[in-house]
Amino acid sequence: MPDVASATPTAPAATPTHCPYCALQCGMSLRGGAEAVEVVERPDFPVNRGALCGKGRTAPAVLSSRVRLTEPLVRRHATGRLEPATWEEALETVAAGLRRTRTVYGPDAVGVFGGGGLTNEKAYALGKFARVVLGTSQIDYNGRFCMSSAAAAHQRAFGLDRGLPFPLEDIPRSGCVILVGSNLAETMPPALRYLTELRENGGKLIVVDPRRTRTAEQADLHLAPRPGTDLALALGLLHEVVAQGRTDEAFIQDRTSGWEEARAAVMAHWPEQVERLTGVGVPQLREAVRLFCDADSGMVLTARGPEQQSKGTDTVSAWINLCLATGRAGRPLSGYGCLTGQGNGQGGREHGQKADQLPGYRKLDDPAARAHVARVWGVEPETLPGPGRSAYELLDALGGDIRSLLLMGSNPVVSAPRAGHVEERLRSLDFLAVADVVLSETAALADVVLPVTQWAEETGTMTNLEGRVLLRRRALSPPPGVRSDLEVLGGLASLLGHEKGFPSDPEEVFDELRRASAGGPADYSGITYGRIAAEDGVFWPCPETTAAEPDGPGRAAHPGTPRLFLERFATPDGRARFIAVAHRAAAEETDEAYPVLLTTGRVVSHYQSGAQTRRVDELNAAAPGPFVELHPMLAERLGAVEGEPLAVVSRRGRAVGPARITAGIRPDTVFMPFHWPGEGRVNSVTNPALDPTSRMPEFKVCAVRVERVNQQL
Repeated sequence: MPDVASATPTAPAATPTHCPYCALQCGMSLRGGAEAVEVVERPDFPVNRGALCGKGRTAPAVLSSRVRLTEPLVRRHATGRLEPATWEEALETVAAGLRRTRTVYGPDAVGVFGGGGLTNEKAYALGKFARVVLGTSQIDYNGRFCMSSAAAAHQRAFGLDRGLPFPLEDIPRSGCVILVGSNLAETMPPALRYLTELRENGGKLIVVDPRRTRTAEQADLHLAPRPGTDLALALGLLHEVVAQGRTDEAFIQDRTSGWEEARAAVMAHWPEQVERLTGVGVPQLREAVRLFCDADSGMVLTARGPEQQSKGTDTVSAWINLCLATGRAGRPLSGYGCLTGQGNGQGGREHGQKADQLPGYRKLDDPAARAHVARVWGVEPETLPGPGRSAYELLDALGGDIRSLLLMGSNPVVSAPRAGHVEERLRSLDFLAVADVVLSETAALADVVLPVTQWAEETGTMTNLEGRVLLRRRALSPPPGVRSDLEVLGGLASLLGHEKGFPSDPEEVFDELRRASAGGPADYSGITYGRIAAEDGVFWPCPETTAAEPDGPGRAAHPGTPRLFLERFATPDGRARFIAVAHRAAAEETDEAYPVLLTTGRVVSHYQSGAQTRRVDELNAAAPGPFVELHPMLAERLGAVEGEPLAVVSRRGRAVGPARITAGIRPDTVFMPFHWPGEGRVNSVTNPALDPTSRMPEFKVCAVRVERVNQQL
């Protein structure tokens, strides 16, 4: 008889990898190739345990040659159009454009703008390319728009910034979670199970959001503050904690500093004043304090709501102060954490894309950090440029001090605040080169467009919101006319006189990144591709070795650090620092001409600027365009009806979308998602006012008026 096993066809092996979108970096596997790629669940991966949202399930659709770039494009002067070109011509054109600008105007006239979706290897190579090959200080990335306020507050309080100082698995076991300005049900749907399990375990959930979102509907208590008043709300809660005598005096004494100054600042924000500022009633404030302080443990998790404000750093500091004053930090199942948005928003800034940072989260103006990284790079420390402009400031300088721009993995024409102005600045450049997987709205303005590989076509590491370093494996070959970003940077470096130092093999780049990060705050030196694969990811910091075991023959591998701060904080004295902060108004408050507040966010079917998800039929069918969400009272005042086009107008621009009327939003507030270009581009309206510390723009609140479009005709 024939062998049954050998006669039975077997399914082709699936390659384990990760979703290309948000910072959860959900585990998945891919099977198939070319135009037929199947997503297979990975129930053993601890972050999502097999669950995927619609974006993850449909991610292979963007791999299709029907929607992505498959050959370089060069703008022909004769026609003014982007037309196909060879790789040799395209790279030579980019190198010539960058070289010409450096020669005429100097190295800082060349800008580099990166993306929070780039792998650690690509982010590292891009930062090195900017500083070593171009010699420019003018590099930043769109991750500045993600969690820079939380990062700055983390650094001030704890001496170290990692989105979550604990793994996601701790959340369901905590006693109470305050979720501030996050709609996890739509932005990270597989993560909602952690909140569901929290409540199933008897824990309490408090959601702070001006909208009654799908996430807020899960809460034991929903606080709906006026946009721009999250800082006042946090201060009011801590005032009530102090007034009720519910501070943890032993923790404050033993593990913190700066409490007296912070306490004095808090006592100026009494509950009745906070109620007037926020619209959240005093009984709700007291109920939130009761739920948080009655629990044995507690967490505060923030997202873009409180962070994307011109006072975002101080706002996050106020929430951290609440954790510290109640002893909810540096202890099991407790602490403050930030829910990173972009896929590699964490790793992208740790290794060199950010204007003021070197690999390993080292500060660019630290002589010891410069010496260490320069030694790894084989250059003299004094040749490294100093800190440059932050993301919006860099974009605002285009066409002025910055004459040419190399942009990778970002679409600021849609995603930047005051986007109409940013589009004008991009058009005013002498030269623009864009590397991307699709012809985004920004790429369409470029002089040269370079088609690059996607997540499933390349190997590389990502660092998710927990600080877990993950390995995305190559599952299929890219189209013949496509190259990796590492190949692009290596080719450009060679044409610009640096034939060595920019390998195209991602593991070789990662090994150099490990050396560059060694001894830094974000130490990856003990992490290898092999360890990541074997351990489902490794949490940084992870130095190369620990001290020799007293009874052992050698040096044990460092296990990684899933939980930070349990013994000491990363400050020089080991103590967490209270930061004294006070409420202040938004950069732009309402007035007679602009009487309504606008806030923005995401919907479940699309991601960021939508450059990729808007090319997926299933996602477009679920969310085909922008909309203006408003309360029935405001709709009645305007005479607006469901589905009628409304214009949202600010001092900077105008965006249009059909009315979506719901009682789940404050009557003084309208909401628009930010995924769409054209007349629905809400970032034409948003305010680029910057936080003085993080340089985060104030996406989440500005003054607008709402008009019926049909009435204007």
